[in-house]
Amino acid sequence: MELSEETLLLWGKKSNQDGSEQWLPLVAHLIDTMNVGCWLYKSWLSEGQRSLLTTRLSDEDVSKLIRFICYIHDLGKATPAFQTKASYNHDDQLDEELMNRLASHSFKGLNDLHLQSRGKSPHARAGEAILENAGLNETVAAIIGGHHGKPQSGDQREQIDVFTANYYQADNDANVQQPWKDVQNELIAYGLELAGYQEIGEVPPVTQVEAVILEGLLIMADWLASSTCLNNDPSKPMFSLIDLNQGLDDLDMTSRFQNAISTWAINDAWVPEAVTDIDNYYQEHFSFKPRQIQATMEKYIKDAIDPGLVIIEAEMGIGKTEIALTAAEQLAYATGRTGIYIGLPTQATTNAMFDRVDNWLNKIAEIEGINLDINLLHGKANWNSRYTKMVRAENIEAEDLDGGTVTVNSWFSGKKSILADFAVGTIDNLLLMGLKQKHLFLRHLGFSNKVVIIDEVHAYDMYMNSYLTKALNWLGAYHVPVVILSATLPKNKRNLLITSYVQGKYGHVKKTLQAPEGWENNQAYPLLSILDGKKLQQYDSFGPKTEPKELQISYFNDDPESVIKEVNEQIKNGGVAGIIVNTVKRAQEFAKLIGPEQQCLVLHSAFLATDRANLEQKLQKQIGKNGKRPDKLIVIGTQVLEQSLDIDFDVLFTDIAPIDLLLQRAGRLHRHAIPRPEGLKERRMYVLKPDSGDYGPANEAIYEKYYLQKTERFLPEKVMLPDDISRLVQLVYDERTDNQVENLEEAKEKLVADHKREESKAKSFQVSAPVYPDDQDDLYDEDWVEDLTIHRWLDRDKGNLDDNQASAAVRDIRESIEVILLKEVCGEYCLMNGKKVSKTKDKELAQEVIRLPNAVTPDVEKAINLLEEDTIRKFPEWQESPWLKGSLALVLDEHAKGGFNGYELRYSSDTGLSYEKEGDN
Repeated sequence: MELSEETLLLWGKKSNQDGSEQWLPLVAHLIDTMNVGCWLYKSWLSEGQRSLLTTRLSDEDVSKLIRFICYIHDLGKATPAFQTKASYNHDDQLDEELMNRLASHSFKGLNDLHLQSRGKSPHARAGEAILENAGLNETVAAIIGGHHGKPQSGDQREQIDVFTANYYQADNDANVQQPWKDVQNELIAYGLELAGYQEIGEVPPVTQVEAVILEGLLIMADWLASSTCLNNDPSKPMFSLIDLNQGLDDLDMTSRFQNAISTWAINDAWVPEAVTDIDNYYQEHFSFKPRQIQATMEKYIKDAIDPGLVIIEAEMGIGKTEIALTAAEQLAYATGRTGIYIGLPTQATTNAMFDRVDNWLNKIAEIEGINLDINLLHGKANWNSRYTKMVRAENIEAEDLDGGTVTVNSWFSGKKSILADFAVGTIDNLLLMGLKQKHLFLRHLGFSNKVVIIDEVHAYDMYMNSYLTKALNWLGAYHVPVVILSATLPKNKRNLLITSYVQGKYGHVKKTLQAPEGWENNQAYPLLSILDGKKLQQYDSFGPKTEPKELQISYFNDDPESVIKEVNEQIKNGGVAGIIVNTVKRAQEFAKLIGPEQQCLVLHSAFLATDRANLEQKLQKQIGKNGKRPDKLIVIGTQVLEQSLDIDFDVLFTDIAPIDLLLQRAGRLHRHAIPRPEGLKERRMYVLKPDSGDYGPANEAIYEKYYLQKTERFLPEKVMLPDDISRLVQLVYDERTDNQVENLEEAKEKLVADHKREESKAKSFQVSAPVYPDDQDDLYDEDWVEDLTIHRWLDRDKGNLDDNQASAAVRDIRESIEVILLKEVCGEYCLMNGKKVSKTKDKELAQEVIRLPNAVTPDVEKAINLLEEDTIRKFPEWQESPWLKGSLALVLDEHAKGGFNGYELRYSSDTGLSYEKEGDN
């Protein structure tokens, strides 16, 4: 089909780069995007993702559909509302030149057009309206309307009737309107021909789940096709604009596309292999042979025919991470995935896991001779030295990459981060699958290609669980294998995880799930639960059990002075004592009582990022596996010590907490097979609580009193590990045992009310669960199809959130303020370690950050304004630095003390940031 001159004159991109006026014909961008979309489908999507799209449609039908969608996505630019838009840098000469070309042909008077309501018809919405008016089914048209990240709120057919001039230049003049109708119809006809359709009615409708993936693919294809060069590096051109005197005929669209893709596609795709020899796999990838429980679990997982959800419940320290990584390769092989995501509760646990995953991935790259990409996803990833020192894929020519390299590909950053094949991150990256946010489709596209591993799943509260179950709905819909790890999982939560996945995959649970009798109350331990298609298999036999280990438990008054006295008594002959408390303030209170002669290490969240990283490394070197243990050491910390850190205490003191968390903390006792000091050869945990009936306002603000009361009731003086773990956890979390606990009614009422409030709050900004047609004919039924599209999927969203705001949204925490903490010494600004700011590189300075306590910033906006004014006055040059722009500074005096917002602040590299209300001291 030959295109008219009018169609060829429509612009899709225009720009003035360094005085050079350039443009790209609209049809060239449409073809670029189509070529990229086709390549992504055939060569970048995994077999698992393609099979999801080809369940109802044939591979040929999906290929045609993607060609059409990616080509036609910017049809809305073929309107006067778009063609009269000014260029981004307001180059009037460029705008006038392109406008005059159109006006000198069939679009008479275009350069005199003034549209009153141009903003009512942005080009994504306009494209959907034109296509629906032309007869395209609503499920596909909705994808066009949402390709800038947010779908429309319903079909757009009325748009053209209401804002006619936006589409045809005039409201009523048929002669003025006709040229616009002609070019729009011509572009549609050309797209149909390129895709292989005879008419628009042949374009098949899609389900909501298919539409989300196709939308993500379209957004990615459009972004790539809009990239003039790779990562803003002019030496690596991709889809360049052309001079004004050039047109479509001057472009070789095939070689242009091929060159761009060869520039972008640096890394290899992982081709997972079946794990046929488990012993050999462990030896090659982890340098040791599997324990029997590991080997047996791997075999059960390998035997699954249609693996979906895998839940591994086993004691701390048995090697669940190795089970999960080995299972991930097996599951990736079985389901056609080429990526893995591992989610953890905190940045500290994520950093520790990143090292292990990077080691494992390097073994794979080395064995298979391929180059793979990985991302570390949390707010402080750029301060992780191992991550930042990794090879950047774009800095090396593809032919120079030695087979067996793990790199960081900078293109996969920001909203594109999760599209990298391998990622280790904080759990909020996964929970955000459920939060209404612009460009959510990219997150879903990224996760649909991964085996997802969720560690420490017991650590998430009701609010976060609401987002987790929504994420599982969608992971189930994409048939994504999910591996969940926990040592202390309540059965109710296990059941919820299973049913959420089944609901997402099949649309309903009761009619679908095939499970053994009594599965909801299974208290076996260890326990492996596998969803194999619609069938739930549960295994509890893993060979001879190890000899149970006795844990002795004593209650002790929580008065800090009494506790420290007992700690010193316990380690009088040497040893490492752990004190885990529930608040930073309490940790600092304990630290003040440690004498100067006693070696002590404090770890919590109120340290500078650099100090905290150093403390974590020091802790691992001293009491981690194969650590060089000191004769005597007291470690004081908060909940960061209970999650995934491989550290070992000789004796443990801990504030009271729900029983699953107490057992997690106990997992840091006698973790490794090493000699113990005299008097500490038996495992002993002291649980700290007030002598009164209550647990104190701080403890009850963090944990529901209901669970604390039940924990105190059911926690015995002796626990046999691991045999008693599941039994004790179920006793506390099963409401059928409530009648065994005195005076529980008030705490139960508060628990129910809190859960209802959290559930309601969480759902306010959550996407809906996947919607499936009862019958394929529903996709053609105008009365039903509206509910099956992606229309309104992101209505009433949270808007554009930064990483901190997004994390807060899915964790139900108040937004906090992060500052660069400095001190002023003799008129010069210095880091807390004494180094002068003037002698410090911007990147290093940007790492000296800390979050201010919420108590210090009750009015966040007011506090930010105060800090901004002070920062701009003291450090105006920061606004010119890519590392420091937008940062806030808080300057203390030479003694690391200072006042802010009515509070006295003090910082110590040993105990962190502390605060007191002015006048209280």
